[in-house]
Amino acid sequence: MDLAASEILLTFCRLLQASQMTVSVTGATDNHQVRVLTRSRSKAELIFPGKKTRFFPGVMIAEEPQWRDCIQGSTAVVNLAGTPIGTRWSSEIKKEIKESRIRVTSKVVDLINESPEGVRPSVLVSATALGYYGTSETEVFDESSPSGNDYLAEVCREWEGTALKVNKDVRLALIRIGIVLGKDGGALAKMIPLFMMFAGGPLGSGQQWFSWIHLDDIVNLIYEALSNPSYRGVINGTAPNPVRLAEMCDHLGNVLGRPSWLPVPEFALKAVLGEGAFVVRMFVLMSFTGLFLIISAPNKQLSNQLQVLEGQRVVPARAKELGFPFKYRYVKDALKAIMS
Repeated sequence: MDLAASEILLTFCRLLQASQMTVSVTGATDNHQVRVLTRSRSKAELIFPGKKTRFFPGVMIAEEPQWRDCIQGSTAVVNLAGTPIGTRWSSEIKKEIKESRIRVTSKVVDLINESPEGVRPSVLVSATALGYYGTSETEVFDESSPSGNDYLAEVCREWEGTALKVNKDVRLALIRIGIVLGKDGGALAKMIPLFMMFAGGPLGSGQQWFSWIHLDDIVNLIYEALSNPSYRGVINGTAPNPVRLAEMCDHLGNVLGRPSWLPVPEFALKAVLGEGAFVVRMFVLMSFTGLFLIISAPNKQLSNQLQVLEGQRVVPARAKELGFPFKYRYVKDALKAIMS
């Protein structure tokens, strides 16, 4: 789990404190309201360290041998698990990116399906990503759009297909999460330092689409999917108004009081990515948006060969149809709220 997913989990747990639901949540590497299912207690405790437990009295951290007992009797399960993708890629990492998502989702689905009817969770909310659609500068994607044909689309198809094997009596919501904007993780955590060094600006042409969502809105969308029986099937977790990357950078620069006119220079890339690896892909978000860099680095040095791929323009047609009340519909307002 990366920082953006950790932010989602923390904010989600705060929201659940006031609810009567008992929810098991994967991805955070009796009388508890939130059962955090993790494969690594030590990593989960980095998100819920001892000094924070007083703020989360209803949180229980459970490692894999305890998952069955936690899932049985839960009202619902939220699946956020997966190896972070904002890292250098190799064939091994690509394999783990796919297998970590499918492995955890498969285990969760099997445990739900094996639960006796009286203690089986009634809802599964499973995160997936915009990479399902592939990339384009011209198309507009909604939940009815076909899948893309690249590696990330393949991962998302298999990821979602695994979740679809859940018992038909369990309501399933698949949330294709966009670029999560929050102060302490995800896209902004990588972008803000560059802007503060007066090195911020769009990548390449800046015409790539940036399909974003504020942290509060994605958490509220997940919560609504847990509690509202109308929320089922695929739902895009994005704000109603995606923007071009250049516009996003202009707004961020204005909020920070910094210019947004420089391409990202090599020294700044090194500060974020370091050196090494023949191919580096830096994702600026927690999800598979398709907006990333490929940096060819012969002899384990970053070179000037830089290819900026397209993003995608994704709209939340289903969420709008359901009447979801977006708190932040425009990126300018989201950024102001985050940086205030």
